[in-house]
Amino acid sequence: MEGGALEVAVMAVITLPGAARPARSAFALRDRLALLAATAGPLAVAALLIPFRTHLASTNLALILVVVVVAVAANGHRGAGALAALSSAAWFDFFLTRPYERFTISSGDDITTAVLLLVVGLAVSQLAARARRLKVVTVTDAGHLARIHETAQLAEHAGSADAVVEHVRRELTDVLALENCRFEYGSLLGHPPQLRQDGRVSTAHGRWDIERRGWPPDEVELRAVGNGHYYGRFMMRPVPGAAAPLQARLVAGTLAGQAGAALAEAETGTVTED
Repeated sequence: MEGGALEVAVMAVITLPGAARPARSAFALRDRLALLAATAGPLAVAALLIPFRTHLASTNLALILVVVVVAVAANGHRGAGALAALSSAAWFDFFLTRPYERFTISSGDDITTAVLLLVVGLAVSQLAARARRLKVVTVTDAGHLARIHETAQLAEHAGSADAVVEHVRRELTDVLALENCRFEYGSLLGHPPQLRQDGRVSTAHGRWDIERRGWPPDEVELRAVGNGHYYGRFMMRPVPGAAAPLQARLVAGTLAGQAGAALAEAETGTVTED
């Protein structure tokens, strides 16, 4: 009887809305589905467990609801996981502890179990959300590494440095989600905000807090330097109010450095041939 109840509950969790992983463009939809699952999932599973509440220990029932919290947090976000933990504790109290169908618990052991369900559910939701975020970071890192490797291969085999500069310009537009990006050869006119190699953004007035304020409202320069010499700059127009994560900004600095190295090598090759 206990094994059958566990299988029923686990199958119910597996079929909760939001279990699938949609494409990046559907993140907002997935988050809404996660909130729906956080609200309705624990209610549905607790209702499924009603026929077994006199046969299973309350601790076993609580553990099944923890599975619901894990499923929601792993496929949604931290807020959805926390909501699922609160919802699980509430419906555990209402459906699965005496007196039934009331938000009252008469047994001290059941009170302890309900509190532990809430605490463990909150903790597990944090861990599951963190694991999901780390997976995204790993995938993102692999994509960034592919960009750098592809640019290095192009720099090695391209017939001209201009091709590398154009390739980097396109990559910067993509990795930083820019509205526009152009390259200026050998000019340092004005004092636009600057994206530095370490990922920081600075203006004429000092450091710009991009994490809190997003990109500056003006064009942002990213200089291409090779062998210690300045060859030009990428003039980037970000989406107003948006911000690129530090990893993306560091990759952008690396790409600009590759463009600078290609320009330096082209200059050295020209001088040698002369």
